[in-house]
Amino acid sequence: MRLNSRVTATTRSRRSAGPDPACVEAVELARAAAAEAAPGEIGDHLGFDSEDERLVTHRFATTNPGYVGWHWAVTVVRASRAKDVTVSEVVLLPGETAVLAPPWVPWAERFQPADLGPGDILPPPENDDRLVPGYTGETDAPYDPADGGAYADTVAAVADELGLGRARVLSPVGRADTVDRWYSGDRGPEAPLAAAAPAQCTTCGFLLPLAGSMARVFGVCANEQAPDDGRVVSYDHGCGAHSEIVAAPAALGERLPPVLDHVDYDLVERGGPEDAAAEPTVGDGVGAGDGVVVEVVTEPDPE
Repeated sequence: MRLNSRVTATTRSRRSAGPDPACVEAVELARAAAAEAAPGEIGDHLGFDSEDERLVTHRFATTNPGYVGWHWAVTVVRASRAKDVTVSEVVLLPGETAVLAPPWVPWAERFQPADLGPGDILPPPENDDRLVPGYTGETDAPYDPADGGAYADTVAAVADELGLGRARVLSPVGRADTVDRWYSGDRGPEAPLAAAAPAQCTTCGFLLPLAGSMARVFGVCANEQAPDDGRVVSYDHGCGAHSEIVAAPAALGERLPPVLDHVDYDLVERGGPEDAAAEPTVGDGVGAGDGVVVEVVTEPDPE
């Protein structure tokens, strides 16, 4: 029994050493299956790949001009101790030079703030961790006066009086995300505008502080001449429109003499007797009423 087991294992290892000959020779069977899926679009046989024991995939080029770099893959298989080869799968696959669409990105990840237009509705996602109930600050649902009950009415009335009438407010996670987004953005300390600014927003008279915990880091710019007017800026942000910058008059240097670097002629038409009486003498042969050619010769300043 031990000898037979060894012989059987050796025979199996030898058979599985290479692709199945019957599957390899089934090129026309694979071509016919591909032609059935795409009539008139099957090109040359590009080779085969041995997938498993008695399992081979033949590759055929496609002549469809819309699928350059793609190929048809036809997988054939032969059952154990069977003589006939059958088709298992026919599929069109991209090659290394195939043009593919970019990876799919979920809508929530590719949405940009500028995509929201007038009349558009963008509800927050369910179980948004950026929001917590506004009454208690805990994970319990807020009290709704529509549910009835004197206790709910009392809580809602007190919340409205204290300015806590919002059903949900920012959670610690939401505040942390907001701080990171604002501080690392274009209105934080690392922005190129802030790096070249002569002073920071914390000393600017146009800065309006925020309320709550955000007031320790951010304010709102109120300078209509600043690029961040009406936007949230960090205290260590800055720009060239700081309120405490004193403009120094530029030094006035000596005016340089004009430099003329051309030679030109001006043709002056003298038509009336008044012009003839006042006509200057410019040379021999030039009389009153004649066209006067004045030669203007200028030389460039040697400096």
